[in-house]
Amino acid sequence: MAHNVINGERLSGVDGHTADLVDPATGEIRGSAPISGPSDVDNALRAAATAFRSWRRGTPGERANALLGLADAVEDNAKLLADAECAETGKQWHVMLDEEIPACVDALRFFAGAARNLDGKAAGEYATGLTSTIRREPVGVCVQIAPWNYPLLMAVWKIAPAVAAGNTTVLKPAETTPSSAVLLAELAGEHLPSGVVNVLCGDRETGRLLVEHPTPALVSITGSTRAGMQVAASAAATLKRTHLELGGNAPVIVFDDVDVADTAEKIVGAAFYNAGQDCTAASRVLVHANVHDELVEALTKVASAQRTGRGSREAADFGPLNSQAQLDRVTGLISRLPAGAVVHCGGHRFGDRGFFFAPTVVSGVGQDDEIVQEEVFAPVITVQAFSSEEEAVELANGVPYGLASSVWSDNHRRVLRVSAALDFGCVWVNTHGPLVSEMPHGGFKLSGHGKDLSGYSLDDYTRVKHVMSAV
Repeated sequence: MAHNVINGERLSGVDGHTADLVDPATGEIRGSAPISGPSDVDNALRAAATAFRSWRRGTPGERANALLGLADAVEDNAKLLADAECAETGKQWHVMLDEEIPACVDALRFFAGAARNLDGKAAGEYATGLTSTIRREPVGVCVQIAPWNYPLLMAVWKIAPAVAAGNTTVLKPAETTPSSAVLLAELAGEHLPSGVVNVLCGDRETGRLLVEHPTPALVSITGSTRAGMQVAASAAATLKRTHLELGGNAPVIVFDDVDVADTAEKIVGAAFYNAGQDCTAASRVLVHANVHDELVEALTKVASAQRTGRGSREAADFGPLNSQAQLDRVTGLISRLPAGAVVHCGGHRFGDRGFFFAPTVVSGVGQDDEIVQEEVFAPVITVQAFSSEEEAVELANGVPYGLASSVWSDNHRRVLRVSAALDFGCVWVNTHGPLVSEMPHGGFKLSGHGKDLSGYSLDDYTRVKHVMSAV
C-alpha cells in the first residue's frame, strides 16, 4: 500500500479515502493509495513552506551534496525501485535497471553540479555612483504533478532542479503509479531536511486543490494537453508560474536516400518503447513516396516481430498500456479509422488478461484524420507519403503539438533546412529519442512551455532580482 510522505513522515490520508492500484499486466488489484483531501494538501504545503525558510538559505555546495547522496541512494536501491514501478506500469524489469534508473541517477548528479554553477551578469556600475548586482533566487514552494508513463524518472526530473535551485516541493504522482515516487521521497528524507521533498498521493481533485492553494509559487505538470490547460487556467487566478510539459505527436520524416531496413528497425524501437506511451514516441512516420511501400513493408516486418508481455523479468520488447481507460481509448481510435486506411499488423488488444495492445502499423491515413492529429500514446505507427521537402515540413508541422521530431537523410544541407523549419522543441537527425541531462527537453504550441533537464530548467525554478546600491 502506498502512502503520503509529508515532512519526512509516512502518513495516510486524513479522511481515509483510497484508490485501488491495478497491475496493468493482469488487470488485478495489487494495493491501494490515499486520495488526499484538503487537510492533507494544507499539511503538505505547510511542511514545504516551513522547510523553505531554511533550505533557501543553504549554500549551493550543501544542496549539491544532498542531491549526490540521493543519487547514490537511488543507485543502491535500484532493484527496490524497479520492483515498485514494474508492478504498477508493467514495464520490463531490465529496462528500469539498465536504462531508466541510471538516467535518474545521472540527472540527480547533473543537477548537483548545476546547483553550484548558476550564472548571471557581473556586478558593475551602470549608472554613475550606483552599483548593480543580480541575485538569482529560488521561487519558493513548488507543486509538481507527475505522469504515469515514467513515474520515477519524471519525479526526478521535477524534484532535482527544484531542490538544486533552493526550492521545496510537494509532488503528486499519478493516481495509478505512485509507489516509486513514494520510495524516492523516503530516500530523499535520508539526505535532505524534512519538508524539502514531500509526496502527496491523490487524484485530479487532489491536483486541483494543490494548484489552487495560495502557498505554491510555481506549478509544474507533465501530462496531457487537457490537463495542462486546466492547470494553467487554475494557476492564473493567483498568477502562479507554470511549467508545462504536455502532449506530443512526433513526426518522423524519412527521405528516399536512407537505408530503409535499418531506418525501419530504429523507428520501431523509438515508436514502441514503453508501449508507445511516450510523448516523444516516433509514431507519425512521413516518408518520401519513392520509398513509401518499401518502408511500410519493412516497418510491418519489424513491428510484427515485437513481443509484448508481462513486465517484471519476462522477455518482451514492451509491456501493457497503463489502464483499461487507455486501452479503450486506443481501441476507439483504431475503430474509427477512415475507410482508406490499411492496418498492416496489429490494431487490436493482445491476450485476454491485462491491458496489452498488439504492435500496429497503419497506412492510408490523411492529415486531418483523428489518428494523425491526436496523440495516440500506444504501440501504433501511422504512415503518410510526401513528394517534396516542402510538403514533408508542412505535414510535420500540421498538428497542434510541438514537442519532438526527427529527420532521416544523408543529405546534410537538407537536414539543416528541415531541422530549422520544424516547429518542435527537439529535432533528432538519423535517430529518435535519446535524451541527455545536459540538453533541454520541452516543446512549443500545445506541447507546453518550460524545459526539463539542462541548465535551462533551472531558469524555470529561479527568479532574478536586481539590487542597486549607492557607492
